[in-house]
Amino acid sequence: MLAQTKFKPQVPETKFVTSRGAKIRYADIGKGRVIVLVHGFLESLEVWFGNGFAQELSKNYRVIAIDLPGHGKSECIGYVHRMERMASVVKDVMDSLGLRRYMLLGHSMGGYVALAFAEKFKDHLTGLCLFHSTSLADTEAKKTDRERAIRIVKKSPLKYTNALIVNLFAVANVRYLREEILWLKRMAAKTKIQGIVSCLEGMKIRKSREHVLRYAAFPVLIIAGQRDNVIPHDTLVKQAELPEDGRFLSLEKTGHMGFIEAKAKTLQKLSGFANHCFRQKRK
Repeated sequence: MLAQTKFKPQVPETKFVTSRGAKIRYADIGKGRVIVLVHGFLESLEVWFGNGFAQELSKNYRVIAIDLPGHGKSECIGYVHRMERMASVVKDVMDSLGLRRYMLLGHSMGGYVALAFAEKFKDHLTGLCLFHSTSLADTEAKKTDRERAIRIVKKSPLKYTNALIVNLFAVANVRYLREEILWLKRMAAKTKIQGIVSCLEGMKIRKSREHVLRYAAFPVLIIAGQRDNVIPHDTLVKQAELPEDGRFLSLEKTGHMGFIEAKAKTLQKLSGFANHCFRQKRK
């Protein structure tokens, strides 16, 4: 059992749409040009609201946050959640709202989904932000780690999720962010086992999408943590050089959770990037 936390995030009213035969949850706040937030592995749309990150964005933009299949209160869409299929789910949510042009931000696994979206539905994007995410496919060693993780999840899901959440933060930040980490552990513990396994399978077989960055017809922002234990910082420096209109934010003393560990810096960079995206003429 996980201890109670004093951290009480304010999550707005959420709604559901049906996609691929599954109920998918989303939140919709603010007005104006649209930014879509896609969370990472073991998270839910609530991760964007815990410390007011989405609320700050919504002061100037309309913000749509989506629970990916098998996460939060969204249902699973199969035994393997391919990035392409989850991208189609995101598209279904946006279509249900009658929205055709928007900026897409994906954190970690959400970045893999965002890249698949950019490949399939590029005409709908005004900009793309990869938040601690990579366009590279899993290495053979990483695939082996995924398979090991699947075996652990099937036997002891809580042991797996607790260890993974702590590893997302820079070591120096763990102590002063303990309430947020406990909150994230509780969020991860609610993730369906099928959802965890399906996404591990999907991430394991995803393809490289460096070409999406190289030939992007829209601005691209990559945000990286210098102390990220999940995505090596140096690999993201190189990927940020691929897009014609590419930008990069390197966060010191930050791990894999920049919107929590370095909220002010990421909000400032993201707001400037969004303004740039929405000023661009459609190619």
